[in-house]
Amino acid sequence: MCLAIPGQIVEIVDVERSLARVEVAGVRRNVNVGLLPGDGVRAGEWVLIHVGFALSRVDEEEAYATLQLLQQLGAAYEEELEELKASVID
Repeated sequence: MCLAIPGQIVEIVDVERSLARVEVAGVRRNVNVGLLPGDGVRAGEWVLIHVGFALSRVDEEEAYATLQLLQQLGAAYEEELEELKASVID
């Protein structure tokens, strides 16, 4: 199962390559934020992440509600977190 997981942007890593460090459930990874419309992203914003790309912005309330729902899925959510832990974008 493929899921988009909410993550919070911790820092902008590389503006030219559209990379930001995002935290999801204690896991920090670089993701590409180039698909997001507008003037880029800022630390503290929440985004939905799928296969190393931020797909859309979400507000904090929606992010927490989505995380809560995903946690109820159990195995699918845990599998997605494991894939995130194993991913590396430099």
